[in-house]
Amino acid sequence: MSHPYLPSVIELVRKAGDAILPHWRRELAVTAKADDSPVTAADLAAHDVLVEGLRALDGGIPVLSEEDCQLPLTERAGWQRWWLVDPLDGTKEFIAGSDEFTVNVALIERGVVRFGVVGIPASGRCYYGGAEFGAWRSEADGSSQPLRVRQAPHERFTLVASRRHSSPAQEHLVSSLRERFGDLALANVGSSLKFCLLAEGKADCYPRLAPTSQWDTAAAQGVLEGAGGEVIEVTGAPLRYAAREGYLNPSFLALPKGVDWRARLLELAQHA
Repeated sequence: MSHPYLPSVIELVRKAGDAILPHWRRELAVTAKADDSPVTAADLAAHDVLVEGLRALDGGIPVLSEEDCQLPLTERAGWQRWWLVDPLDGTKEFIAGSDEFTVNVALIERGVVRFGVVGIPASGRCYYGGAEFGAWRSEADGSSQPLRVRQAPHERFTLVASRRHSSPAQEHLVSSLRERFGDLALANVGSSLKFCLLAEGKADCYPRLAPTSQWDTAAAQGVLEGAGGEVIEVTGAPLRYAAREGYLNPSFLALPKGVDWRARLLELAQHA
């Protein structure tokens, strides 16, 4: 089982990646947005590809993109389903010349991720999935394989961390997890790839007690949920995307479903 729009969205994500690559590791003009985050011509080129393609796919589904998000809540509150798009996630990584930047597209229905697609332009790799039909990783040559989270750490409990963003609460949680699990392995990676490491079974937990926006997480959440994982607020409630005034997510925890350390993780996060 899959979604009828998924193949088209995967192709669009690849096209958006192709629009980004001519700007990669080249001299770039970088503009600061109102929130002081950077934007480049590559972000805008990918945005144009995705918006045009998604509207052509189904003109009845509105598009909410990081690069065009000045839409009043009165308009968004009536949406039943919409595309949530980050044309270039990891812009700071991109500007620095790293290959850890992604293109993210998620279909949201009543605040829930129906499916998500995460493309890596630098390699041609693509992750995609949804809770109702599984998750896969495909390569530039067209080969693909299903993804599944791991239920237990391998040699060490592996924690995924942001290379650029943390907070005192996050550092406190990491210290508490060391007390619970012993010496941790830390996997530092940029953009939405943090979720994909969990989906591939290469890590155990991604806690985020520092700010993120809805477009940073939705697509990769779809991939992780398809691989048997979950993304929850520190209250234990699922992370959702209902329309609200701002676009910031609450703190969250990404982890495999059904693990025996879930309750302890929540307890530690609530006291971080």
